[in-house]
Amino acid sequence: MNDVKLAETFFEDIQALKAAIHQRIVGQDLTIELMLNALFCQGHCLLVGVPGLAKTRLVHTISSLVALDFKRIQFTPDLMPSDIIGSEILDANRNFVFNRGPVFTNLVLADEINRTPPKTQSALLEAMQEETVSVSGTSFELPKPFLVFATQNPIEQEGTYPLPEAQLDRFLFMIKLEYPSFQDEINVVRMTEQTRVDDDIKPLLTISSLLAYQDLIRRVPVSDHVVEAAVTMVHKTRPDNDLATESTKEFITWGAGPRASQNLILASKCRSLMHGRYSPNVEDVRAVAVAVLQHRIILSYKAESKGYSAADIIEMMID
Repeated sequence: MNDVKLAETFFEDIQALKAAIHQRIVGQDLTIELMLNALFCQGHCLLVGVPGLAKTRLVHTISSLVALDFKRIQFTPDLMPSDIIGSEILDANRNFVFNRGPVFTNLVLADEINRTPPKTQSALLEAMQEETVSVSGTSFELPKPFLVFATQNPIEQEGTYPLPEAQLDRFLFMIKLEYPSFQDEINVVRMTEQTRVDDDIKPLLTISSLLAYQDLIRRVPVSDHVVEAAVTMVHKTRPDNDLATESTKEFITWGAGPRASQNLILASKCRSLMHGRYSPNVEDVRAVAVAVLQHRIILSYKAESKGYSAADIIEMMID
């Protein structure tokens, strides 16, 4: 199948996936689009929102629709690295064998990832970047595809540990979920009142199709001016850069690194195919900018004192 035909099939499958997800999830259109974008870019995703916004349900629905092997890890203060990656045990012949942990799957849901200490959080770093796990000097490859979708509660701070910047940078997107609208919440109540919430989901996509689409997205052509727009946007987040705006110098302490530019282009490629276009434009870059950049910049005290969020500062730059 040539790339044009594959792109057309991808667009059709995206519409089918969105329709199937909306049978179980009310609203959250932007969140669903970004999560599907992360899935097909093979990028990790950090979902930030208060409890009850269907974060876990959404991740499980997506994994079921694409026939992915799915594991959920509940992060707690006493969780150890070996609880994630596995450990060596003695077998009946008194030989050490590696007992694989729940990270050996296609899609890991790291629930409340900020509830565990940095030592345990770091157990995911190699897996997220290299797609391998190293134990006692031996590297074990993770299944393909491998994705981490993590959740975080933005309100409850007691007993939590902020994610290190190095780990935050591994996430393609940070997605902040908002409360549903009045009508959406009525629909949520009606849906849970009238239907079973744990009905089996029939897969719409195979893993081989997913891998083919991920490979296609990497091959999408990008014009020079779109690449320059993405790099310019990232440079504007760096306060010591010639392109820095006044708001950047005033409200940002540290800007985004080169991985942000790469991820802006990758996510823009996927977004263009998701909307039936064969190459991204500057609007695609702007549409994914907040989700790509907001966890990669560090705000100044002045920004926090004025109540500005990272998303607010990025939107100022876009405008």
